[in-house]
Amino acid sequence: MQFEVWAPQADRVTLHCEDATRTLERDPERVGWWTGQARARDGSRYGYALDDGPVLPDPRSRRQPDGPDGLSAVVEHGRYTWRSAWAGRDLPGAVLYELHVGTYTREGTLDAAAARLEHLVELGVSHVELMPLCPFPGRHGWGYEGVSPWAVHEPYGGPEALKRFVDRAHELGLGVVLDVVHNHLGPSGNHLPRFGPYFTDTHHTPWGAAVNLDAPGSDEVRAYFLGSALAWLRDYRIDGLRLDAVHALHDTRACTFLEELSAAVDGLAGELGRPLFLVAESDLNNPRIITPRAENGLGLHAQWNDDFHHAVHTALTGESQGYYADFARDPFAALAKTLTGGYFHDGTYSGFRDRGHGRPLDRSRVAAHRLLGYSQTHDQVGNRAQGDRLPALLSPGLLACAAALTLTAPFTPMLFMGEEWAAGTPWQFFTDHTDPELAEAVRRGRRREFAQHGWAEEDVPDPQDPATRERSCLDWSEPEREPHARVLAWYRRLIALRREQPDLTDPDLADTKVAYDREARWLAFRRGDVRVAVNLGKEAAAIPLGSRRAQVLAAWDPVAAPGPDGLLQVPAESCVVLIQP
Repeated sequence: MQFEVWAPQADRVTLHCEDATRTLERDPERVGWWTGQARARDGSRYGYALDDGPVLPDPRSRRQPDGPDGLSAVVEHGRYTWRSAWAGRDLPGAVLYELHVGTYTREGTLDAAAARLEHLVELGVSHVELMPLCPFPGRHGWGYEGVSPWAVHEPYGGPEALKRFVDRAHELGLGVVLDVVHNHLGPSGNHLPRFGPYFTDTHHTPWGAAVNLDAPGSDEVRAYFLGSALAWLRDYRIDGLRLDAVHALHDTRACTFLEELSAAVDGLAGELGRPLFLVAESDLNNPRIITPRAENGLGLHAQWNDDFHHAVHTALTGESQGYYADFARDPFAALAKTLTGGYFHDGTYSGFRDRGHGRPLDRSRVAAHRLLGYSQTHDQVGNRAQGDRLPALLSPGLLACAAALTLTAPFTPMLFMGEEWAAGTPWQFFTDHTDPELAEAVRRGRRREFAQHGWAEEDVPDPQDPATRERSCLDWSEPEREPHARVLAWYRRLIALRREQPDLTDPDLADTKVAYDREARWLAFRRGDVRVAVNLGKEAAAIPLGSRRAQVLAAWDPVAAPGPDGLLQVPAESCVVLIQP
């Protein structure tokens, strides 16, 4: 079997495979590469020693059976027999469901999550978006401090379990999206700096030195992360990737890593004959990220739209701390602007940033499905001190309004696991660091961060306490009880409407027309023949539709058709979807 590793600064590289040791030779055609042959099979343990130092895991390890610091293991992907003949499922018209494997079930494994996938089929979503799966210290964590970006966290079940999960999802008609982290690696188990210039002090990030995308040696670093991304799509038949915090990918080269990755993914889609897509998390409000490469864009297929979330959240809750302040000044105007223009900050002044931010989205060139809309995500829930979800803050009626806004807006909707039944469980920040000093540093940092926002130290859950993760696991008995069952039925109905009414998946962002009354706290918008009205106030509202012919398609509370004056009477904290041919 052929082994190879990039270690440009080493004078000697030794392969340790099972009980054998072999000195590798320099590759005459690739600078910095070392290669050699050794007997190995699926599951064989191996590692590399640089200049007779300690044996380290392979930077391109496909499996870490004993965690990030252990030896790597050979994975022969061809050994798995795929059951599903999958033609793929593209992003336009999709509804995504963000899922954390470690808390979706109490077992916290991919196999246990796969056993719950029929719930998502009944819900009506099209894709499952898995939070990061790369190995990280301990058993439980969010996954954003992973290392070995080609491998699957062993406590989740390892590579074979991911294939079983994807296979089962595809059998049920569900696409699978994977959240990947290219902007940093975790501090524990990260051995890349010993092998080469994977990081650079040229740029800095919240996590320290930046991933080297433009300094000397960056060609191989870019190829490393690009190869990892393509491996998920090819070897595991993943349908799309969510790229974490692309604004932290510092890259000054003329052809950026994101553009290179976009071209490579489009090329692989053509080779495999099925659609593949990339979704960026970005706070830049830069439409070039989701503009096609042929039009001088970076060519990513979509991005998360936090502006829509912030507008919805402030309108529903009245919260105004931190980045919500910009939206809370006039949340209904902010919501109207995002519904019709995509971005709220499109070059306008941001008080939170104390500067202008963003640029306008050209609605004639960028389809609405390229923006993902949501009222809850792992970030927006888990980065609250208590990890409290919207049900801890809002009535069931206001939760129904949040669902109506998310699932009928022009964007590609995304739900956070448990949202669909108004889960009563929080989703808190938790870690399982095996290094005591790192564990204490994370604990103190978390408490210090929230103390700056007025939270008492004792009110911030200890991320290292196993009970923090336990509290964050979904309670699967809730959907059978009220008010959860009613909320779940509402989500199912709204998602079904997206399939039944073509206007709800119309890609023309400019077609959305909005009216609102900030004093009465109602907002209504039109998409083709579909009308949506939400009343966030504590009193019934008379909302003008301008026509008596509208027919109710779905309503949280009973609603009569508009009267002779064209006014629709919507109960307090309620919502309705109508069609007006």
